[in-house]
Amino acid sequence: MNSFLKSCTALTVALTLSGQAIAQVKELGKGEGEVNIVAWPGYIERGETDKGYDWVTAFEKDSGCKVNVKTANTSDEMVSLMNEGGFDLVTASGDASLRLVAGKRVQPINTDLIPGWKTVDDRLKDAPWFTVGGVHYGVPYQWGLNILMYNTEVFKEAPKSWNVVFEEMKLPDGKSNKGRVQAYDGPIHIADAANYLMFHKPELGIKDPYELNEDQYKAALELLRVQRTLVGRYWHDAAIQVDDFQNEGVVASGSWPYQVNTLVAAKKPVASTVPEEGVTGWADTTMMEADAAHPNCAYMWLEHSLAPKVQGDVSAWFGSLPVVPAACKGNELLGEEGCKTNGYDNFDKIKFWKTPVSKCVTQNDQCVPYYRWVSDYIGVIGGR
Repeated sequence: MNSFLKSCTALTVALTLSGQAIAQVKELGKGEGEVNIVAWPGYIERGETDKGYDWVTAFEKDSGCKVNVKTANTSDEMVSLMNEGGFDLVTASGDASLRLVAGKRVQPINTDLIPGWKTVDDRLKDAPWFTVGGVHYGVPYQWGLNILMYNTEVFKEAPKSWNVVFEEMKLPDGKSNKGRVQAYDGPIHIADAANYLMFHKPELGIKDPYELNEDQYKAALELLRVQRTLVGRYWHDAAIQVDDFQNEGVVASGSWPYQVNTLVAAKKPVASTVPEEGVTGWADTTMMEADAAHPNCAYMWLEHSLAPKVQGDVSAWFGSLPVVPAACKGNELLGEEGCKTNGYDNFDKIKFWKTPVSKCVTQNDQCVPYYRWVSDYIGVIGGR
């Protein structure tokens, strides 16, 4: 945890300086034979789970770069792995990306060396979670929603509110939700509580779930302490959550489309919804380690990752959305309606993950910084 706290404490100062940086790689050379990537589960598939989903094998054959993947289940785990070193790339979400920039763990990207850059969605090209002072510290990869996953045998109709995981109640099957719901095992989940309070307690004055003053933050923690009495397990491993919905009686939880798709494919009684309060979400960026040992292979992968076929296949597998709009059409796995189904039209409604900092716009620079989120959320999970 100390590495998380140090990187968060230094965030503001480091970001002030980082805009002066320039890309280290000026031209591409021969591939070094491999590339080491930290990625979310399901983000880099080579057909081992389903032969139809493989965007690694052809890349390895064409580039001569062997792809080695280390999966991580939380943004904090990704930051920790990148701090340890030994990786070339990381698929970082918005609550990790600026910490990596602040900690000088990633390098600016020379977009001139990536032809596919021009095809990236204009809404994402200069996104503030990876662009600092006009410098791009990565290449967009995928984006999506944190949806509410539920058991369709318990909920004959989709839950209208996130209250099923935040407040004790009887569910439609007549049983309590206590012990039958889950919550995400990561400090960024505080934003989900804040998002819920934005809708139900407007008098708190929350304008942005990642920008909370002391009173707003205290209210979010109190809600999470109530949730603590209901949660059977805090999840961070997608595979374990899938098993919990199949075998452990879990009936509702915040989740990713990946878990929903996995369970639906297994013909389990599961569906997902976007409740009335709206959702948080993630826009992930492939970032290069500051001292990457295999920069040429890394740049080759960055270009490969933006190919419309790859973008569409990843979206179909994970239930996410492509950063290349052209990928929404003509992909056999994703289908013609795949982007619409996965929420492409909800972009402006998503409150995307970002790293909380003390100097914030909506609360007059009086916000609770991320290091507090880390230590306090650990306390909440521990029953404090």
